[in-house]
Amino acid sequence: MDRKRLPIGIQTFATIRGGDYYYVDKTGYAMQVAEYRTCFLSRPRRFGKSLFLDTLAEMFAGNKALFEGLACYDVWDWGTVYPVVRLSFAGGKLREPDALDERIVAQLQRNAVRLGLGPMPQYRIPDLFIWLIQEAEQVHGQQVVVLVDEYDKPIVDNLSDTAVAEEMRSGLQNLYSVLKDQEAHLRFVMLTGVSQFSKVSVFSDLNNLRNISMDQRFSAVCGYTEDDLDEVFAPELEGLDRDQVREWYNGYNWLGTAVYNPYDLLLLFDQRVFKAHWFETGTPGFLVQTLKSRRFFVPDLARSYASAELLSRFDIRALPVEALLFQTGYLTITGTEVVGGRTYHTLGYPNREVRDAANSTLLEWLIDDPPGAERHQRRLRLLLEAGDLEALGSFFTALYDGIAHEWYTNNDIAGYEGFYASVFYACIAGSGLDPVPEESSNAGRLDLAVRVGAQVYLFEFKVVDDEPEGKALAQIKDRGYADKHLGDGVPVHLVGVEFSRNRRTVVGFETETINPR
Repeated sequence: MDRKRLPIGIQTFATIRGGDYYYVDKTGYAMQVAEYRTCFLSRPRRFGKSLFLDTLAEMFAGNKALFEGLACYDVWDWGTVYPVVRLSFAGGKLREPDALDERIVAQLQRNAVRLGLGPMPQYRIPDLFIWLIQEAEQVHGQQVVVLVDEYDKPIVDNLSDTAVAEEMRSGLQNLYSVLKDQEAHLRFVMLTGVSQFSKVSVFSDLNNLRNISMDQRFSAVCGYTEDDLDEVFAPELEGLDRDQVREWYNGYNWLGTAVYNPYDLLLLFDQRVFKAHWFETGTPGFLVQTLKSRRFFVPDLARSYASAELLSRFDIRALPVEALLFQTGYLTITGTEVVGGRTYHTLGYPNREVRDAANSTLLEWLIDDPPGAERHQRRLRLLLEAGDLEALGSFFTALYDGIAHEWYTNNDIAGYEGFYASVFYACIAGSGLDPVPEESSNAGRLDLAVRVGAQVYLFEFKVVDDEPEGKALAQIKDRGYADKHLGDGVPVHLVGVEFSRNRRTVVGFETETINPR
């Protein structure tokens, strides 16, 4: 199979089809989506939403030549050409309502020119949008298609300032409210974005909008599947460990087929380096601040639970952490169960990229020392691999003694056991290991377990007053937390760590190793 060009950062369908680029055929999904009159899709950033909308635009515009050899080529009605209105809020950041209004008016103006309409009247935005839709239908003789890319970005970009975010929401609602009343003039409407803002806000006037975000039939509408890698990108896989590719970048799931992040794979194929390609393009500051302000227990990121209703909620003044992390792509669905007629989802990291990079970022703000976070992770990994328990005790002391006193003052965490566990979990998970928080046994739950090569480490944390009490190690032994690992034939290290509630430092560090017989 011949190698093609990698479409890195290209969101224009015509460019990809005309430039000998790799293309994963999503036109089958496009035809299914087009059967609906109104449609909404939520996916994380850089997941191919813009390219999918552009594909729909070219189909509705009747550009058949671009689709030769694709699923829709012999099926789509190319004889009917629709006027397409395109709106996008993907570019730049808008910080003021006036700037949002200017952006909207400018886009409506460009659509009017492209569609060959008459001079645009000096109307308010809702009336201007109505004019554009009705004028386009009259001039072209067909109902209008409206495609909105990143419909929510002006809101999401301002979530750290609730007042501005609400003003942006009102401005967008002013625009989108037109769509329902213009239903008779519209052939198809689709909005894409990251968030699913509640129906009482942005979508209050769009209760006819069909949300396919959690429809298992459309789980792979964006992203690449395992089959896509084999059938489309086979030449690029040469020399790469397929299991490693899967471990690093696969695992995003919306109740159906799991997919890879397309941006990650394209950068991997280009650079041939396993790293956090997607994560490094920008972690929303409001996400970290939300976790910080909520005192979110970091180990819970690996095993959260949420109802289906909670995951679809995104209210500006009451952001559920689980919904925030899921919709932005930092957590994905790993399991589903129905209890009492209500659906609940288990959430976890989609892959190694997100687990490592997210915990590295969280460690940076937990200890307020970005360079130090990297050093700590490297040091911890080396000590665990070497089984050096004495040096591990010194590491714990240095890690927590290095946290600035102002951090405690500003965050009021004296006696907060979850903070100490969160710091260590973020450090160990960010080092590339896969720790198990609150590992269950018949006798209870251990704070943290991790396997490092041919060794198992079991950690228990306690907050005491000023002097060590020996309770952490004693609990591991008394409750037999090591029993489930003794049959593995590897050394099992028991590590009990105690922190002073008042001195905010390690005051007790005890270990014991059980060697295989």
